[in-house]
Amino acid sequence: MYTHFGVYADKTLTFVNNDVFAKSKTAKPGDIVMAVTSENVEDVCSCTAWLGNEEIAVSGHTAIISHNQNAKYMSYFFHSAAFFEQKKRLAHGTKVIEVTPSKLGDIRIMLPTIQEQERIVSILDRFDSLCNDISSGLPAEIEARQKQYEYYRDKLLSF
Repeated sequence: MYTHFGVYADKTLTFVNNDVFAKSKTAKPGDIVMAVTSENVEDVCSCTAWLGNEEIAVSGHTAIISHNQNAKYMSYFFHSAAFFEQKKRLAHGTKVIEVTPSKLGDIRIMLPTIQEQERIVSILDRFDSLCNDISSGLPAEIEARQKQYEYYRDKLLSF
């Protein structure tokens, strides 16, 4: 999951037939889909906020976290250092690392107001876009470096 999706997703990669869907665990729009097994502590509990318009089938070894908060805020939190420190204490196993889904209830989440969550998400979305979106981040960085170059060039060449 974490190899294909980032903080959120609104489109699926594959589809299943109705029989498989009926037997699958499902996530509703706004749910957090979290991988509860991995080969290492860093990747266990990687998650994605499902922001699509319909219910989706989810494979095993996942936890579905339903909540009444901002889904992106929750997902950003689950990618934070504060969460990492907590999940390290819950992770167990040697070859396969697991966090028991029922233990996720022990996680302490900083929950500001919904308005503050939206403000935080807006800021983090802009940073994410600058860092990861080659069509907006890279051109903005090139433009900033060009202006910086011109500024120092002019300073160095004005006597």
